[in-house]
Amino acid sequence: MGLFDNAVPGGNITKPLMIALGALLVGKMLSGRSAEQPDQPETAAPPAPVPTEATASDGGLLGGLGGLLDKLRDAGHGNTADSWVGTGQNQSINANDLGNAIGPQIIREIAQRTGMNEQELLKQLSTALPGIVDKLTPNGQVPQQHQVASAFNS
Repeated sequence: MGLFDNAVPGGNITKPLMIALGALLVGKMLSGRSAEQPDQPETAAPPAPVPTEATASDGGLLGGLGGLLDKLRDAGHGNTADSWVGTGQNQSINANDLGNAIGPQIIREIAQRTGMNEQELLKQLSTALPGIVDKLTPNGQVPQQHQVASAFNS
């Protein structure tokens, strides 16, 4: 897997988790479903909000890595998020805190796309994100969005 080797405890990143990480950070694997089934409406969800929130220039559901970090900072977890980017020890984040920061609509969207239940998704993301963000920011700098995307193509 290259870049993400040893990024998560145990070293294994499952395919659903990679899909979830790709959805959050680069928008990868998100456009496929809507492109394949453009005429099928989402259940009880108006189509209008989708283009504004999702995959704007391949930035993921939150606007890429920078957007994810901003969401965490806005939710009061800036020190934790900054520890992942910085060169020191990565702080952990509680699954519920991560879910509250990302927001229930986005968690629901990713859970549907990965086939995971929301609690399991949050548990795995809260375990994986510190190491993944750390690997994506080796010099303590948030990379350009195309650099994050290329990490998911390897």
